[in-house]
This record gives sequence, structure tokens and C-alpha cells, in this order.
Amino acid sequence: MSERPSDVTVGILGAGKVGTVLARLALAAGYRVLLAGSGPASKIALIVDVIAPGAVATTAADLAAQADVVILALPLGKYQSLPKQQLEGKLVIDAMNYWWEVDGIREDLADARTTTSEIVQRFLSGSRIVKAFNHIGYHDLDEGPRPAGAPDRLGLAIAGDSPDVDTVAALVDAMGFDPVIAGPLPEGVRFEPHTELFGAVADADEVRAMLARFPDSARGQVVARARAAVPAA
Repeated sequence: MSERPSDVTVGILGAGKVGTVLARLALAAGYRVLLAGSGPASKIALIVDVIAPGAVATTAADLAAQADVVILALPLGKYQSLPKQQLEGKLVIDAMNYWWEVDGIREDLADARTTTSEIVQRFLSGSRIVKAFNHIGYHDLDEGPRPAGAPDRLGLAIAGDSPDVDTVAALVDAMGFDPVIAGPLPEGVRFEPHTELFGAVADADEVRAMLARFPDSARGQVVARARAAVPAA
């Protein structure tokens, strides 16, 4: 990002564990932060004051309208409830994952011929989607930030198109992690659930190595066979 963090508003849709951790990280980096859950602002105001002091509780629609960058940190199964119109033209970071325990059994979200971020992109057709913040657990996100150049700094994979992926890389760096660009949005398949990188805590070099090993992994072979058989709709 070319702007100073204080000039940028980061909106986080989802006031659960991941959303509130990301809010704290963004606040610590100097960004103005808006946080919204699924209902009125009053429903999460106390939680925000206690867990992410400095963030502003608001509604999803108002957040989407005001934020310069929006992070999706809600259950993936709710993606069709996103304020599509207000997100038109926005840079949207997808930090969501498919969990059948939360989202239910969803064949559409488990389709190996595509990625969940591409599904979100098709729904938010007027937005620019970049995948990030999804493969590190919220505890490690909370405890992981380090200054640039620190030997124990964690790597964080990003997938998306230029120049938006570079904007997100700058945000990731400001929030205390080494950004590792995996490629365009479809390459987010390399750090979805069931991959080697998902849930791993590693530096940038090892993140790159795990991304490179994906095609030869068990999950990589499943994806390759599915995509060779029938193209996704």
C-alpha cells in the first residue's frame, strides 16, 4: 500500500476468533479498523471493546461501504449473505475455509475442480478477491507477528492477481508476517485445508517449499485428477 496505514480503513467481516485477532493485528500496524458480525453493531460492541479495543463496531453493509480493504473472516457457508452491492469495486481478502462441521456437507464447497476463493469471486463478481490469512491458526496469528527481518518471522501465503496481490502483501508485511505470493487466485488451492501448508507454522522459505511440493502431494494428485476429468462449471 502506498498510503500510510493511518490513511487506510480495514474492514473485517466476522467478529469471531479469527476476525478479532486480525482486527488487533491491523490496529497494531496503525490501520483504522471496522469490525462487523452478522447483526446490528450493538450485538458485538462490547466484544469489540474488550477483545479489539480501538476497532469500531458497525454493520456489514456500512463496513463494506466505508472500508478500503475488506477481510472476510466469517463461516464460508455464509458467503452468499455478503453485502455484494456495497463490496462492488472493493479489494476483498478471503480468509475463509470450508469446514463441514460448521458449514454442513456442501459438495459445491468441496469441489476439487475449483477453489473456495474462486467460488467467492464468482459470487462477488464486481470485487477483486485475494486469498490470505486462511492457513495459519488464530493462535499462531495472534502470537506470530514479528518485525521485518526477524529470524523467527512466519511466512504467510497469498494468492491473487497483480496489483492487488502486491497491496495485500504490503498489508501482511505491516501486520508482522513475511508475504509469500503463490500466484494468481486459483493457486490458493495450494494452501486450502488438506494441504501440507494448511495449519503449518513456518518461515517464508519453508512456505515456498511447501507450495512447490503441492503438485506431488496426495491432495495435489486428487486435485489434478479431478480437474483432468471434468472442468468445473
